[in-house]
Amino acid sequence: MTASPDPLPLDAAVVLVLGARDEVLTCTPDAAELLGRPAEHITGQRLDQLLDRVEHGCATLARPGRPDSLRLRLTTVDLPGGGTARRLVTLTPEDAAHRHEEDQALVRALFSQRRVGIAIHRTDLRITRINLTPQVLLSATKTGEGQARPSPLPAPISAMLVPEDADALSGRLRQVVDSGEPVIDWEHTARLRDAPDDERVLSIQMFQLRDRAERVQGAVSIFTDITEQYISRRRMALLHAVAERIGATLDIAANAQELAKVLVPGFADLAGVDISGLMLGGDEPEWTVPGAQLRRLGGEVAHGEWPAEVYPPGALFRVEEFADPRLTGDRALREPLPEAVRTTPLTPPGAEPGPAAYQLPQGPGSRMIVPLTARGQVLGALHLWRAPGRLTFTLQDAWLGEEIGSRAALSLDNARRYTREHRTVESLQRSLLPQPVVELSAARTAGSYVAARTAAGTGGTWYDVIPLSSARVAFVIGDIAGHGLNATATMGRLRTAVQTLADLDLAPEELLTRLDDLAIRLADAEQEPRDGTGAVGATCLYCVYDPVSGDCTMAGAGRVPPVLALPGRPPEVVPLKAGPPLGVGGTPFESVRVRLEPDSWLLLFSDELVAARAGDGDILEPAENTPEERMELLRAELSAAGDRTPAELGRAVLDALLPRRTPDSEVALLVARVRTLPEDATAHWSFAADPAVVGEARNAVLDRLTEWGLDANVFATELIVSELVTNAIRYAGGPVELRLIRDETLICEVSDPSETQPHLRRARPTDEGGRGLFLVAQLAHRWGSRYTSRGKTIWTEQLLDTEPG
Repeated sequence: MTASPDPLPLDAAVVLVLGARDEVLTCTPDAAELLGRPAEHITGQRLDQLLDRVEHGCATLARPGRPDSLRLRLTTVDLPGGGTARRLVTLTPEDAAHRHEEDQALVRALFSQRRVGIAIHRTDLRITRINLTPQVLLSATKTGEGQARPSPLPAPISAMLVPEDADALSGRLRQVVDSGEPVIDWEHTARLRDAPDDERVLSIQMFQLRDRAERVQGAVSIFTDITEQYISRRRMALLHAVAERIGATLDIAANAQELAKVLVPGFADLAGVDISGLMLGGDEPEWTVPGAQLRRLGGEVAHGEWPAEVYPPGALFRVEEFADPRLTGDRALREPLPEAVRTTPLTPPGAEPGPAAYQLPQGPGSRMIVPLTARGQVLGALHLWRAPGRLTFTLQDAWLGEEIGSRAALSLDNARRYTREHRTVESLQRSLLPQPVVELSAARTAGSYVAARTAAGTGGTWYDVIPLSSARVAFVIGDIAGHGLNATATMGRLRTAVQTLADLDLAPEELLTRLDDLAIRLADAEQEPRDGTGAVGATCLYCVYDPVSGDCTMAGAGRVPPVLALPGRPPEVVPLKAGPPLGVGGTPFESVRVRLEPDSWLLLFSDELVAARAGDGDILEPAENTPEERMELLRAELSAAGDRTPAELGRAVLDALLPRRTPDSEVALLVARVRTLPEDATAHWSFAADPAVVGEARNAVLDRLTEWGLDANVFATELIVSELVTNAIRYAGGPVELRLIRDETLICEVSDPSETQPHLRRARPTDEGGRGLFLVAQLAHRWGSRYTSRGKTIWTEQLLDTEPG
């Protein structure tokens, strides 16, 4: 059939009333348009005269002025009775009839579907027609035969769905009926009244229905069941949230709390995360051991306050018995739940015992417990509760909970292992540091070490206070370029090297030069630094203070200068030009000398104490986030030091600059308040290079020891002075300087212009000399020598003995 170039609308049908001879008695008004002739020329004509050919219910109609013919579909209906009108004939264009048949087929196909639902609603939203069976959608009642009988149509939506879902669906339908705006791919739950606990989600399309006169007849809803897809998407979204939010930090408590937040309110209305108490210290968990302590590290509730009968977040309790062995495995437990774990709340010392508590609410609702298992160990359990009115936990929920618990447990175990590593590094670091408070004649000092919040920032920073000869003291602070156990080990090696070099009484710049050489040798021995924690790039500040002269000499390798506060003066940064970090080589180190008055303050600190970085966890407000402003805070605390002890001043500085004590990188602070020895505690003489002056030296020493009341030290001191002065005159020449210092020990110094260091040796019986230095070593408690700007100094220390004989 050739299609008409101007197809008629679907309802373009003409009705003819035929008589006994098939003549047209009357016709509908649109017959003239279809047949192409006036109505008065149609009436009285036979049907075969109007149409060209009629056969098998079809006819052909020639169209004047057009080359094609119009094919018509004929439908004949015989009229009852013996009147003039015998038959009704309907003429419909072929294409319009075909479209009408397609529409009918489409409607039949839709209403015959069992996977796609279609329902027709009147303007009052009652369902008049639906394709799905009562077992699928309609509320059904059971007959005595056990057959489902649908509620009669028309029926309201509330007769099919639970009230909450029926109200939501009715609201959207009302908008469609009133506005004509369609709804496309709207997803909503549609739980049946007969099965309110079965989760069911539909994807719904809604369209307004109008008749030929454009009057609103109601709406049609087309829906498909997407419950499985919805559950799968929700499951993937929840797993994605778990993967994204849990494990972002290596803090056990933060991970536990984040797990509870992820699950509430989307998956549960209350979540509690119970962890073995030993995990907080990085130890292996003891979940399965009766009597083990548990802590509720994380907890979240969707609505209202935390139930009074449930352990709150932070609660500590003890396991008495595991009534259900599944809790020691990796399978989730759902309702009905026995009292799976019997516990006893633990009360902090001095607090009133609280009421007995439960791990989950005991009233109506749905409960589930998911063991948190990682690497074959049960770390704790995740307790979940859904309030009445929500769907109970299903088997699919249990599978999802087990997968979430498995992923969360790995994050918690990683955090536990990291905590153990962090504490190991911190413990080793602290064990390698000296005692915080050191009391010497030259100074009172207090050291503070603040570990970083993570192991990534801990390891390698140190400070030291080293007593030197002649009542002097060395203040040291340093840092390794790196963190972790390797950095801590390297720090221990450098600190030992500094102590060894300090014992040689080297000048600060010379000590740093030798330490620089050591760093280069260590780097060459390692060939390739394993993780950037070698000695290369380390920093060090070395200060030597002499309480007799009040001089403080210092040199630095890649360190910020110390801050000095003289009595009655504002604090200032020492004008020290620091050299490059250790291990660079090729650049000499420079020293600076400053004069310290009694009770002066000297602060040595890590760069991180004053260097502000955006995002630091322990940085002050943004307005005080610059290094200059932080240095001003340090100066302000130092200006207000007053009569504080070094330990009190150190705490005040840390409170001002690190109030929470959780920096990203570790911080060391060394506070020293210096002293000077009284003038009458020292005695100094200068002698020419003449053997006759040895007796003068002995007499001068004898008089001063008698004045000091140290008669018991006279004999040994005379022998020491005799030997040292004699050797200086014999081998070095003059002038010879002799100094006595009364401190915690009796110090005797002999200086000469020679740079040749003495060596202790054992003389043979036939040797005429070589026994003097051996005798000095036997009489002194300690002895040694050091280079000076004018030669060398040999010193001895004797223990004070104020009792005669």
